Amino acid sequence: MKNAAKIAIALAGLSLGLLVGLVVTPVRADDASPVKAGALLDQLQKQTGVYDRSTSGKTPEFVVDPTWPQPLPHSWLLGQIGGLYVDHHDHIWVYNRPRTLNDDEVGLEGPIAGATDAKGQPVNGLGFVRLNGFGADCCRAAPSVMEFDGGGKLLHAWGGPADPNFIGGKCKSDDGCIWPNIEHGIYVDQKDNVWIAGNSPALKAGEKEIPWTTNKGGGDGFILKFDRDGNFKMRIGGTPSAPDSNSKDGGINRTPLLYRPADMVYDPKTNRLYVADGYANRRILIVDADTGKYIGHFGAYGSNPIDDAAAAAAGTWPQASSKGDVKPAFFRNPVHCVKIADDGKIYVCDRGNDRIQVFDSKDASLGKECSNPNGEAGKCGFVTERFISAKTYTQPVMPGTAVSMNFSPDKPQSCLYIGDNTNQTIYILSRDKLEQLGRLGHGGRMAGDFHWLHQVSLDSQGNIYTGEVDTGKRVQKFVRYGADGCSGGGTADIGGEAAERK
Repeated sequence: MKNAAKIAIALAGLSLGLLVGLVVTPVRADDASPVKAGALLDQLQKQTGVYDRSTSGKTPEFVVDPTWPQPLPHSWLLGQIGGLYVDHHDHIWVYNRPRTLNDDEVGLEGPIAGATDAKGQPVNGLGFVRLNGFGADCCRAAPSVMEFDGGGKLLHAWGGPADPNFIGGKCKSDDGCIWPNIEHGIYVDQKDNVWIAGNSPALKAGEKEIPWTTNKGGGDGFILKFDRDGNFKMRIGGTPSAPDSNSKDGGINRTPLLYRPADMVYDPKTNRLYVADGYANRRILIVDADTGKYIGHFGAYGSNPIDDAAAAAAGTWPQASSKGDVKPAFFRNPVHCVKIADDGKIYVCDRGNDRIQVFDSKDASLGKECSNPNGEAGKCGFVTERFISAKTYTQPVMPGTAVSMNFSPDKPQSCLYIGDNTNQTIYILSRDKLEQLGRLGHGGRMAGDFHWLHQVSLDSQGNIYTGEVDTGKRVQKFVRYGADGCSGGGTADIGGEAAERK
């Protein structure tokens, strides 16, 4: 009952008010006893709260809000969640992949005029046959960019092929706007600019296109900048067919050419945009946020330039580690996230190497030509690293562990939350020591579980929002209560099977 009382206080005014109300007002008299006792909330906290706790550390507490977000209009359905970010207004931006929905999930998507398959049958935007008016009563693909408030209400939705007339309207190729084939990574800066990316490789010769194919010129090698209403402002990069982790000016308007970028973050103190570049390149790219022009880039341990050929020849992380390589000199694909803490530390998800690395944005050498193959701290802007469940490897299905991360909103940003989409959990680390204090979530299909966890972001109250890919295709909210930060000690060995899960 004590958990129910704590949670009820934390959830006041939030969408979980529905559950709080159940504690007082049962729906049916014969169901009253367990609900009045607070058993429902206690069980929800037990199933979706923090576990694998450190004996000497302390973390915030969490419980999933199973009512978040509110139902979508227009029979819209979410596909895979390619990106998710909470902005400075505490609005949650979801970067949806409409082209990942199955035929039975888009039964209301009718045929596109003039579009047919190889047999001449009419098809819809995703290439599914819509013959003689047949389909189903559910559903439609939602637009790619969706903005929610903290209560789960949809505020705006725009962009991508599921938004009628957006391609060729607000996003015109003549203006330099090319919508990516696979949506990946969204960020909203302090000026309310919306940055998005994509991670599709170049289409192979003879590869099938669908009516909603948007980038026919090559791979997704660019970042797009919009205002919050979806008006196009700028493109950085182009449409390459191969990686080049040292490109400085191969894109539009002599901006750097990216290849399959994954994430980005803006530093308002310097007007720099840092890009995790990404699924084919092996670097963090630094550009001017107004012009998109190159400022610098760095790879693992801050090294620059990057030897793509040597990195490819080094093989996979399990192959290299079996030969005694315990400090990979290169980022392995994908370089999946980049975040900046308030103290100027830059955190990078080196997912292909099962690790995160930390850099100092105030170090003048970061991003410039610099060699640090042995990973010396204090050299080339490199600070430290931490392996995340270092023996994880299930490729080609799932590459590595560290997929996304973010910080608690207390003044020292004392908690570092790291998402692991192979082991389907969020590790709660003390940011100062990079020690594990607990975990949140585990593999499964129920509320609070994860299937291919892909994105982790927090609002100013410390609530966590997550997004899933593959067949997960959902967003979730975990409501914080109790402490607002992390303290104490934990373990430097991150991951492993939790004792209470055995």
